[in-house]
Amino acid sequence: MANTNKRYEPEFKKKMVRLVLEEGRTIASVNKEYNLGEGTVRSWIRQFEEECEKNPEIKETKDIYEENRILRKGNRLEQYRFIDQYHNEFGVRWLLARFHIYPNSYYNYRKNRKAGYLTDKEKKKQQILSIYYEYDGRPGYRMMVIFLRRRGIRLSRTTVLKYMRELKLRSVVIPQKSRYRKGDCYKKFNNLLKQDFTAIRPNEKWCTDFTYLYLSDGAKRYNCSIIDLYDKSVLATLNSKRIDAELAIQTLQIALDRNPVKGKIILHSDQGSQYTSRAFTEFCEGKGIRQSMSKAGCPYDNSPMESFYGTCLTISVFPTCLAPVTRITLKKSLSFKNLRSSSRVIYFITHLRIFMKIYD
Repeated sequence: MANTNKRYEPEFKKKMVRLVLEEGRTIASVNKEYNLGEGTVRSWIRQFEEECEKNPEIKETKDIYEENRILRKGNRLEQYRFIDQYHNEFGVRWLLARFHIYPNSYYNYRKNRKAGYLTDKEKKKQQILSIYYEYDGRPGYRMMVIFLRRRGIRLSRTTVLKYMRELKLRSVVIPQKSRYRKGDCYKKFNNLLKQDFTAIRPNEKWCTDFTYLYLSDGAKRYNCSIIDLYDKSVLATLNSKRIDAELAIQTLQIALDRNPVKGKIILHSDQGSQYTSRAFTEFCEGKGIRQSMSKAGCPYDNSPMESFYGTCLTISVFPTCLAPVTRITLKKSLSFKNLRSSSRVIYFITHLRIFMKIYD
């Protein structure tokens, strides 16, 4: 128990004040170490501060105490860093005891040593929020990296993505309207073939369909072809930048010009808008052609055309939008070793011969 009646020398009081003001010791730790009363050291510090206000020399002593305390704090920081670096070799408790550091002081330092990093991180998050709302929520993390660089903040994509997820920010994507316009259906026709793809004479049953091709420069073209089910020969094939009824009509006109027809022809196709359009329907009626159509969503009803386009894999097309096919590159897997039956060989050669012959 502390002796409250004991008298202390001025030098002793000065030493206690110095321990608190210069060395940064807590009043409680000084009281406990020197067995002093709870308010004793606090009263001595109060008396010292009152004397500082009256005597400039004593005030100068107080300033020296403050400067030394700041320097000691810097030394303490180095001690903390030393402990962080060598705690695995010597142990935290042993180092704290050697440096006379209380564990609470050290662990409080451990909690606050990321304060600068967290402050900087918060500032960068505020910049991200500012950019995000300035551009109405459109920037994603890739675009955000560019906007931050313009403001002098260089962060990686991974870091920006992490910060945006923490802020629960997502790019607002405005869906673009499709440029595709669904064609108008003028008239649909029944399936006259019903998957009977045999013909007893030429120009009895024709099949037609569309597909798309890519030029050597990556441009896209649409192809319309017509084959005769009698011998699977290609009657006409034509390419265009647009997939419309005009392409179907031009292809059919070429087939009619090259193959004079006596009697009515059945022209089988799918239910594409090009074949159900008024222009194509009226053209067929004017030429005496009976239209037949597959069931919607059933490619088997027009399997000869599917097989035809599957046989000729890569078609190199040159150069105008209505230019004919002039060269064929066949599937690597499609070799004569794979054509086991004679009928397949004839079918393959027919396709190749007609394609190479039509528009040389």
